[in-house]
Amino acid sequence: MEKNHVANAVKAMVIGGSAGSLQVLFNLLPLLQNHLPFAMILVLHRRHSADSSLSELLSTKALSPTCEVEDKDRILPGHIYLAPADYHLLIEKDESFSLDYSEKINFSRPSIDVTFESAAEAYGPSLVAMLLSGANEDGTKGLSLVKKAGGTTIVQNPQTAQMPYMPHHAMMHTVIDHVLDVRQMSHYINNLR
Repeated sequence: MEKNHVANAVKAMVIGGSAGSLQVLFNLLPLLQNHLPFAMILVLHRRHSADSSLSELLSTKALSPTCEVEDKDRILPGHIYLAPADYHLLIEKDESFSLDYSEKINFSRPSIDVTFESAAEAYGPSLVAMLLSGANEDGTKGLSLVKKAGGTTIVQNPQTAQMPYMPHHAMMHTVIDHVLDVRQMSHYINNLR
């Protein structure tokens, strides 16, 4: 296991995923300690007809307060936020959320790239971004921008992913700091400060 050292205090962690990522989160969230000192933001590809019961389901797995984002919500440490279906989720420099209904990117809204990019601009080296299982290229460009801004990049080990294409594509096209399975993810996240 790699040494877990982040030079800057982490202010936010953004996790993106598509097909196969929900099961990863169901396994990961119960392993995370309560009162993490940063916000965790989840961007999942979902059917636009999906109702808000997903945030309620995730909240049953997590110790930290979990909710679906509403426009202009403030981003608070120790909370888990879920991007709503059919909106791009942007992170503003004043550490609040904006929702955007512009065209789909990589056939997706919310787009992981959009959130990773805005988070990189808002948080720079204080950001950790992680890409999970999925079947398209969404997230790779965003991880590149996170890395360029000085943030930390992580992908799920493709060998443990239900749909390995997304993390594997990112590994082939940008610099990834850590390649982790679920147990390693929980250890890494619980030790971030």
